[in-house]
Amino acid sequence: MSTTTRTPLGVTYDDLGEGGPPLLLLTGWCSSRDRWASVAALAARHRRVVNVDWRGHGGSAAAEEDFGLDELVEDALAVVDACGLESFIPCTASHAGWAAIELRRRLGERIPAIVHLDWMVAAPSAPYMELLARLQTAEAWRESRATLFDVWRGGVELPAIEEAIDVMEAQGAEMWMRSGRVIAGSYHEHGTPLAAHAALEHASSVLHLYGQPRTPEYLEWQQVAADEHPWFEVHQLDGVDSHFSMLEAPAAVAAAIERAAAAL
Repeated sequence: MSTTTRTPLGVTYDDLGEGGPPLLLLTGWCSSRDRWASVAALAARHRRVVNVDWRGHGGSAAAEEDFGLDELVEDALAVVDACGLESFIPCTASHAGWAAIELRRRLGERIPAIVHLDWMVAAPSAPYMELLARLQTAEAWRESRATLFDVWRGGVELPAIEEAIDVMEAQGAEMWMRSGRVIAGSYHEHGTPLAAHAALEHASSVLHLYGQPRTPEYLEWQQVAADEHPWFEVHQLDGVDSHFSMLEAPAAVAAAIERAAAAL
């Protein structure tokens, strides 16, 4: 059974399934919880799944003021409190991972594991940081967004991906420029997501699932990082070429998450 609820902050979420530890599904900037819907339905066969829309996204209330990472964390905490989640596993799409790291810093061992999906966990390239800088400008945000969409498609033609991009296109200049500012600021502050994880007093188990980029160098970098950090694991999904693994291969993503959750 699934129920859709809204917190006092106006944050909408779906609550599915039973059993623990529950999964807290967090989507990326300018997206919606629909992006996780197929994985959520599969994962809910095994455990409780809570699928969240950030403020100003999807079914949640519009944001009345500017916001950033701290406010996204507030949204997640409001859902955690509303659902009475004690121990749970954040599963994040792309840069929602920064919010999960902050949740782990604040909640400690209540978060025994984190699953990141399709994230740049290594140091971002100079061209990518330049793209984020252009995304923050009134003159270039739309062109930069189009570039991102082309990269994220990865040549994959799939209706679910086009539907997800339609949702993202519905967000305008304000949200896209905000996303560029917040994402770039996180990289400037922490260097890399793995560095942010390593700086925590006690790192939780971290699994990175991804499809693109399919360059050997990116996988090898993560494998070296896994050797250095026993809490980190990487898995490149077979046959996934886009930035939307949960849409290209929902069964594979749900199975990998379940293996990680069941191992706790």
